Amino acid sequence: MLKRLQLTTAGESHGPGLTAILTGLPAGLPVDREVIARDLARRQHGYGRGRRMMIERDEARVVGGVRDGMTLGSPVALWIRNLDWESWETIMAPWDADPHMAAKRRIHSPRPGHADLSGGMKYLRSDLRDVLERASARETTARVACGAFARMLLSALGVELRSGVRSLGSIGADRPVPAWEDVSQVDEASPLRAIWRDLEDEMVALVDRAKEERDTLGGAVTVVAHNVPPGLGSHVTWSEKLDGRLAQAVMSVPAVKAVEIGAALETAGGFGSAAHDPIHWDPGARAFRRPSNRAGGLEGGITNGEDVVITAYKKPISTLAKGMPSIDLDTMTSRTSQYERSDVTALPAAGVIAEAMVALVLADAVLEKLGGDSMDELLAHFEETRRLQDEWPDRFGPADGSQPEPATLSQDDDEDEPGGDAA
Repeated sequence: MLKRLQLTTAGESHGPGLTAILTGLPAGLPVDREVIARDLARRQHGYGRGRRMMIERDEARVVGGVRDGMTLGSPVALWIRNLDWESWETIMAPWDADPHMAAKRRIHSPRPGHADLSGGMKYLRSDLRDVLERASARETTARVACGAFARMLLSALGVELRSGVRSLGSIGADRPVPAWEDVSQVDEASPLRAIWRDLEDEMVALVDRAKEERDTLGGAVTVVAHNVPPGLGSHVTWSEKLDGRLAQAVMSVPAVKAVEIGAALETAGGFGSAAHDPIHWDPGARAFRRPSNRAGGLEGGITNGEDVVITAYKKPISTLAKGMPSIDLDTMTSRTSQYERSDVTALPAAGVIAEAMVALVLADAVLEKLGGDSMDELLAHFEETRRLQDEWPDRFGPADGSQPEPATLSQDDDEDEPGGDAA
């Protein structure tokens, strides 16, 4: 998924804290601590969040890789303290945990939809807390902090990222694919960071209903990356296709079960003539223009200069206050799943987490294409690449300088012949 950057996180939900190590950033990237703090605060925000968000005050302490507000080119190391650790130290201590307290918080009736059962079978743990502590979405705090570094790198190239809640339950599911203009107007202080403000009151009421019924809610969030340069990713091998890398990154966000690029769901049900984005040439601006962006900024696994549009579909949280039918692993008899403090919905946070993952993959693709050990080199390579792209295709025409005849394809031509697109 990542080629030039590497991200490793460590830590449990109720452990002392979270550690993140991000390698591969060039030297000389200005680091704005307010950008990191803002994204961490955005991740904690949202109507329907649980009491944990009232306990934590997430702050990323930089313990390596940055000096006087600039990256050094060495690994960036971050530490985020868990304030809730004080209540869990006797249970989660690396050594000498209190066996009586640990037994009281032992998980032995797995939650359907969570990693409890599958993780227990994989790692052969009798206390499923050993699974859920790491499977918890608390880990994404570290990803968001590292994503802020990727955001700052992209910002140096003029790339911006925004997100919002596209739908909650069925509310908003019939609305069109959001564009940059839509996500740019999301009110970060609103209860649910809804893209469609006229639906937010209805969404809040649905969260209240789910809470009253001791249930949970899912939905969809859309991330849009604006001013993404063309030419990131590649078609030459499956592992370099940027759409696949982005989809994997966003699918790694807890509870995300599907990823859509552009208007994929809509176009899959129609004809090709209504699915693809016509190409026009603006000679004055010497730029390609698209009247639509159904492809979501990606064609053939490569960015095409349009906004990158990605929607993540998140299932309802698997921790229900009323529980669900399950099994007691001690007696192997039917039992309601155990409850662990959780949210009714975490969709507003999911958008912020997805932003971080998109930023990391796009920054990685930038570094893969442009190279450079310092920001000065990276920016110089970026300007030269833009110059060459601006001169294309004029400068890179036929070697003999002739102008080729426009290619045409008649209805009688067999597209299954060599050179056609048929599989």
